[in-house]
Amino acid sequence: MTQLYLIRHGIAAERGEYTNDAERPLIEKGREKTTKVAQRLKEMGIQFEIILTSPLVRAYQTAEILQKVGLTEKVERFNPLSPDGDLLDWVKWWSNSGYNKENSCLALVGHQPDLGNWAEMLLWGRSEEKLIVKKAGIIGLSLPQQETPVGNSELFLLSSPKWLS
Repeated sequence: MTQLYLIRHGIAAERGEYTNDAERPLIEKGREKTTKVAQRLKEMGIQFEIILTSPLVRAYQTAEILQKVGLTEKVERFNPLSPDGDLLDWVKWWSNSGYNKENSCLALVGHQPDLGNWAEMLLWGRSEEKLIVKKAGIIGLSLPQQETPVGNSELFLLSSPKWLS
C-alpha cells in the first residue's frame, strides 16, 4: 500500500492583511509549529518520495519547511491542491505517476476543507465534511494499489499539531 499524508499548511497571516488570498504567508508562529511537526515526523522515521503542494504561498512555505527538515528532496507545486481542487485529478496523477507502488510514501500539502473532504472521499467514497484538519495537522491514509483508492483507503493517522510537537 502507498502511505499518503495529507498535511494542512501552517498558521498564515490574516485574510484582511493581503488583497490576494494566494499570497498570504506563514506567520512566525506558523513556521515554528510546522517545524516542530516536521521534526517529529523525521524522528518517527518518515521519508516522503515527493511532496506535492498547493501553489498558494502558505502551503508552499509549509512544504519547504518539511523539505528543509529532511523529509523529502522533491517538492512540486500541484494546482489541484489549490482551494476547491478536484481529488480525481490527483487520483489520475497518482495512478500514472510511478508512485503508485508498494511501500511508496507521499505527502500532499493543502487547505481545509479540501484535505478533510479528500480524506473522506478516499475512505468512504463520499464527503460529508466531518473530518477537520487543523493548521499543520495531518491525516495519514493507506491506499490500495490494485483498485481505485476512492472509497477503499484506510486511515492510520489523524493528528493535530499539538500531538506531534
